[in-house]
Amino acid sequence: MDNRLREIEDLSSQTLDPEFWNDPKRAEGIQRKIGLNQKWVDEYNTLAREIDDLEGLFEFQKEGLSTEAEVDSQYEHAAGILADAEFRSTMNKKEDEMSAVLNINAGAGGTEACDWSAMLLRMYKMWAERAGFKVNELFEQDGDVAGIKSASIEIVGDYAYGWLKGENGVHRLVRISPFNAQGKRQTSFASVFVYPLVEDDSIEIDLRPDDIEMDVFRASGAGGQHVNRTESAVRLRHLPSGIVVECQAERSQHQNRDRAMQMLRSRLYEQELRRRQEEKEKVEAGKSRIEWGSQIRSYVLDDRWVKDLRTGYKVHNPEPVLNGDLDGFLKAYLMWQSNPVPVEEDEE
Repeated sequence: MDNRLREIEDLSSQTLDPEFWNDPKRAEGIQRKIGLNQKWVDEYNTLAREIDDLEGLFEFQKEGLSTEAEVDSQYEHAAGILADAEFRSTMNKKEDEMSAVLNINAGAGGTEACDWSAMLLRMYKMWAERAGFKVNELFEQDGDVAGIKSASIEIVGDYAYGWLKGENGVHRLVRISPFNAQGKRQTSFASVFVYPLVEDDSIEIDLRPDDIEMDVFRASGAGGQHVNRTESAVRLRHLPSGIVVECQAERSQHQNRDRAMQMLRSRLYEQELRRRQEEKEKVEAGKSRIEWGSQIRSYVLDDRWVKDLRTGYKVHNPEPVLNGDLDGFLKAYLMWQSNPVPVEEDEE
């Protein structure tokens, strides 16, 4: 808290400069940082008050001025606030505060995998909307029969990436197939990749024009007749890294290129974060970590359970999860990541 209070004081002093609003984007960024720090301070002060109230009630009980039930009630209330604060303290890195871009790609399995990808896309959209984030559709490629082959969405709001950073990996669905006349049990896979959305002034990324190839093509998916008439969709390929991003969210090619450039800068930033994390993990021998891109969660619909294979967190009602009730899984991962322990997967 001392560090946050000092940062609030330092940033607030900058707002007193008569030329502060000459650069509106920088000014808004500073005010946002002040607001984020102030929110942490307010939550800490609330917790401190609740604990003071608990200690006061406990002293009153000793003197016969309050009941044990009142102390127990205040204890549960304060413990709940403390648990929430401990959870939120896991999102303490710079990138955690950022908005997020979420990519979904169907795995092997044809129509089944494409349908599963569409189910995941719907799940994340519903979670984001319930959590108060804004969702922008960036790119979507329909499946040949049903569902989607791939899709990208932007989830805008403070700490969107912090919430979702544990969703990277392969998600497995097991169900009685609606596309199989024999009603056979089918296993489908889809990969999810989340990275922080870097604002233009938040980090320096060196992008040389010679390192980027651009293709334009007609957009597909939802959007009316316009998307099929003009080559407004943009695909950028970063040659040194091999990273490819696509955007068809806007009506003009120029706007899509700008959005795609921001996505590319964000991907390169995420790549650097991953490189640093991998170096850190080499040093921290003995800690078991899930590798990027590996299977992280199973959704078994006919047996009615969903389980995270890293944390062991499990629920026995898949419908709410697929309707966006992900907070239990997200919180369990964030608490687990500081001390990961391998968990055995259930048998199908």
